Amino acid sequence: MAFMQLEGLGKRYGAIDAVVATDLSVEKGEFVSLLGPSGCGKTTTLQMIAGFVDVTSGRILLDGRDITHAKPASRGLGVVFQSYALFPHMTVQDNVAFGLRMRKVPASEVHQRVAKVLQLVRLTQHAERYPRELSGGQRQRVALARALVIEPPVLLLDEPLSNLDANLREEMQFEIRRIQREVGITTLMVTHDQSEALSISDRVVVMQAGRVTQIDVPYTLYEHPRTEFISGFVGKANRLCGRRDSNGEVQVCAAGEGDLSISLRPEKIDLRPAGEGRLQGQLSSRFFLGSQWLYSVSTPLGELTVVRSNDGSPPLNEGTAVGLDWASELLRVLSCDEVPA
Repeated sequence: MAFMQLEGLGKRYGAIDAVVATDLSVEKGEFVSLLGPSGCGKTTTLQMIAGFVDVTSGRILLDGRDITHAKPASRGLGVVFQSYALFPHMTVQDNVAFGLRMRKVPASEVHQRVAKVLQLVRLTQHAERYPRELSGGQRQRVALARALVIEPPVLLLDEPLSNLDANLREEMQFEIRRIQREVGITTLMVTHDQSEALSISDRVVVMQAGRVTQIDVPYTLYEHPRTEFISGFVGKANRLCGRRDSNGEVQVCAAGEGDLSISLRPEKIDLRPAGEGRLQGQLSSRFFLGSQWLYSVSTPLGELTVVRSNDGSPPLNEGTAVGLDWASELLRVLSCDEVPA
């Protein structure tokens, strides 16, 4: 049996199903992300696990124990909120120690455990500071330390990086993963950022309109999306029309001429000199992304997006005629969306 299990978990508000019959098994020490757009039910799912939202149907099992209707405090889970929820009048070490003191842990043990976790999150030198004296990343690490110091069986992260700027977000992604691996704690994170989920998770759970639509390791999720929604939400994708030839091979065709929905990632398309490749087109626009160039190419099949690595060579000019090519095995056949967008 998995360390944590959701069995047919559901939440209904009046006539609205926020979460529908969700099944999920999480192994001990695993890092799992719930990924989806706003309103898809991911935060409600996390709040049901934490005990902050009542469960309408189904069960939550933790290490074989049914905690579906247990009070939040009795579950003993560590939670990091989107806002961090730090006490502004307390120092860093007092914020971290708060949960232990509420549990009547002896003072000597509190001091020892707080010192240990502050070292883990690299904040020992800031123990006497107040939250207002810290950067956003440091406040985030205080919240993480406060959740970890009680030694919870599961760590729940609710959009933990959403208040940080882009550069700090990336840095803190890997910091969270480092800490999680060092502690070995089972972790469930809610995020709407696909790059965040793909970069640090063992598995990603994609949710849409209250339902789980795919659960996979990041690489498989990106390379083999099951539905049209997942293809477009997890990374960039060109949506094309397709059909199978007499040999059963998938071929791209003009809209209305095929019965398959096809996904082709922008980085899987090669730009060739005009006259070469499977398809001809003209560059309509280009965007510089630092490590990459993103091109929009007008073709008989419609506007396609192509991503090319920035190798230092001059970019192609808008209006340039080009050929486009790709390997047939990189085309992905998609199912129609199983739930409403």
